Amino acid sequence: PLCALYDPLSITQAIIYCNTRRKVDWLTDQMAQRDHTVSAMHGEMTSKERGAVMKEFRSGSSRVLITTDLLARGIDVQQVSLVINYDLPGDRENYIHRIGRSGRFGRKGVAINFVTEEDVRTLRELEEFYNTSIQEMPMNIAELL
Repeated sequence: PLCALYDPLSITQAIIYCNTRRKVDWLTDQMAQRDHTVSAMHGEMTSKERGAVMKEFRSGSSRVLITTDLLARGIDVQQVSLVINYDLPGDRENYIHRIGRSGRFGRKGVAINFVTEEDVRTLRELEEFYNTSIQEMPMNIAELL
């Protein structure tokens, strides 16, 4: 589903969040096998490795960064127009930090959540916690970006 969504979109840069390092590595491999240029970052990497990945991402030579909540706070990359929660965060307070990575500096941004049947309850809890309504993705998503 991610590649089907990703292919038609013309995004500047995107951050994809997963809940585990293993999922970050798996998804990075899946995207790379389909010829998508992606970078990965998680807590098992050294700070030097993470710094190199961030430099690559900030410069725009990598347009997609797949990461854990390591990157949910404190990153300001101007060109991020899309945040995808491949997994909903385990900590509901991280949700706002994750989706807040897109559309910064006055730019338009979109956040997309991948939701399984098991995630529906968590999604409703997020809606209640943030007093908001999270809508199903429209079919014309490419036009919104």
